Amino acid sequence: MADLSINFCGIKSPNPFWLASAPPTDKAYNVIRAFEAGWGGVVWKTLGEDPPAVNVSSRYSAIYGKNREVIGFNNIELITDRSLEINLEEITVVKKAWPDRAIVVSLMLPCEEHYWADILPKVEATGADGIELNFGCPHGMPERGMGAAVGQVPEYVQNVTAWCKKHTKLPVIVKLTPNITDIRWPARAAQAGGADAVSLINTINSITSIDLDRMVALPTVGTASTHGGYCGTAVKPIALNMVAEIARDPQTKGLPISGIGGINNWRDAAEFIALGAGCVQVCTAAMLHGFRIVEEMKDGLSRWMDAKGYRTLADFSGKAVPNTTDWKYLDMNYKVVAQINQDDCIKCGRCYVACEDTSHQSIWQLVDEATAVRTYQVNVEECVGCNLCEITCPVQGCITMVPQATGKGYMNWTQDPRNPRAEKVTEAA
Repeated sequence: MADLSINFCGIKSPNPFWLASAPPTDKAYNVIRAFEAGWGGVVWKTLGEDPPAVNVSSRYSAIYGKNREVIGFNNIELITDRSLEINLEEITVVKKAWPDRAIVVSLMLPCEEHYWADILPKVEATGADGIELNFGCPHGMPERGMGAAVGQVPEYVQNVTAWCKKHTKLPVIVKLTPNITDIRWPARAAQAGGADAVSLINTINSITSIDLDRMVALPTVGTASTHGGYCGTAVKPIALNMVAEIARDPQTKGLPISGIGGINNWRDAAEFIALGAGCVQVCTAAMLHGFRIVEEMKDGLSRWMDAKGYRTLADFSGKAVPNTTDWKYLDMNYKVVAQINQDDCIKCGRCYVACEDTSHQSIWQLVDEATAVRTYQVNVEECVGCNLCEITCPVQGCITMVPQATGKGYMNWTQDPRNPRAEKVTEAA
């Protein structure tokens, strides 16, 4: 059987599935239930200075798919609204009772060194395994000079990270905000400050929907609303990209990454690990479906690893990074065309409509005059291999993209003689 245990920047846990800093990790009762369900670790909901934050009501909203499946989740909740003393007491008790599980404590404080110097020894005394600096919260806290207000300024990220490394021996994980133009800059700053790892992504600024009767966004507090933090399935592509950007950046290569964002199952987790994550954090899926989802996550990942011959997570961690590159280095002479399996085709015509109206008019609709039965065929000469027909087809595997022999060798944009900047770009690359 595959070994799911990890050692993430010095923090050990029996599996890579951690609960992210959020409502599910706000108190000992929740964390104990999570450990009983099989989670390998938790990041305790963000602690701050006393008096604690005051949350509002209501706090959540969502974007739905078919059958009211939640595909995007929005919150305007702040950090813990319980006292620092109570949180520290509970962390101490839980860590003592569950020594084999990872407990990382999330922290958010003003950008003054004395605040961090004061709290870090208290956190260290609980027996916690590490700290996570919350530089990502996009609502409520930035107005106070914390959260994303820090994460968006690399200089602040580096300074606070360095303070924490100065005042604690615990591993320091820096949680990055996605609400920034280039995620590499704060990651580099975190590394420059001595960070042991980074975690990402935190939530994305969002307004999910408007109540058109009351003319106010959701969630509504009285008669008003505000932007919140977006998470859940919908943010996974954004998270994967940002994880990959850090993993393949020469300046942060080798920096441990904890992947967060839209992880619902073992396959999602495997994708983050393949792009360089050493562990993954889950929040929205646990809030929507409960802690026991980790059972399927562990079982599914273990079975997949066994089937692939991977003994440990390290065997495939980062394996997709070398195959992730800039657009300018993609092979412009590589070509695929669509192929329709007529035995699987249900004659719905979605591929034809999509290609005819918005793509390259490379699918023919043929109608048998005697039976009025429609069939769809690909005009190979016109097909550009865009994948739109494959995406719109409701039958998985019915349409496949087949590589074609072009007789041409590899050529990327920097080598294209039609590119007036080719030589200059190649030199820069």
